[in-house]
Amino acid sequence: MQTRKAILIVVILLVASGIWSATGVRKIATPADAEARGISWEPWDAAALSVPLESPRIVVKKEERKLFLYSGDKLVHTYRVGLGLNPLGDKVRQGDRRTPEGDFYIFAKNDKSAFYLSLGISYPNANHAARGLRDGLIDRTQYDTIMQALNAHRAPPQNTKLGGDIYIHGNGSRSDWTWGCVALEDADIRELFNAVTVGTPVTIKP
Repeated sequence: MQTRKAILIVVILLVASGIWSATGVRKIATPADAEARGISWEPWDAAALSVPLESPRIVVKKEERKLFLYSGDKLVHTYRVGLGLNPLGDKVRQGDRRTPEGDFYIFAKNDKSAFYLSLGISYPNANHAARGLRDGLIDRTQYDTIMQALNAHRAPPQNTKLGGDIYIHGNGSRSDWTWGCVALEDADIRELFNAVTVGTPVTIKP
C-alpha cells in the first residue's frame, strides 16, 4: 500500500511539472524547456506511430529545420532535423556541404549505417543533372547514366562532381553538422525507418 501511494505521489508531481501528461505520455519539450526542468531533451512524441502508412511521403523544410511525415494527405508526425554545415541554398557540387533541394525518392534503407540508421536519397535528381551538364561538372555520358538510373527508380551515380551519399540518418538534430545529409535523433530515425519503404517520395524545400 505504501509503495502504491509513493508511486501515485510521483506521478502527480510529474503531471504537475508538465513532464508527463495525464494520459501517461511524455510531453515534447524544447531544448530550453528540458534544460530548465533538468531532463534530457527528446524531440519526439512517445506515442507510437501507427503503421503501415498509406502512401507515405516525406517533406523537409530546411528553413524550419523540420521533417514532415505524411500518410497520404494526412500529416502524421513532425521531426526536428539538422542539415549540412552550409545549409543555405541548393547543393551544386561535391564537397559544398549543402543539403540538396528538390524532389527525390528513397533508394535504400541501411540498418548498418555509421550514423545509426539511414535512408538513401536519390540525389542528384534530373534538375541537378541538367544543371551539372550545362555547367560542365558532368559530361553527356554521366548525365545519361544519371537519367537512366532515375527513370528506373534506382540509385543515381554517387561519385560524380555533383556529389552524392545524401541520406536521412541519425546521430542528432541539435545543429547543422552533416556534409549535406538530413540528421535526426536516433529515436526519430528509428521510427521513420520503420514507417517508410524504398521508393517513398522525398521533397526537400528551402
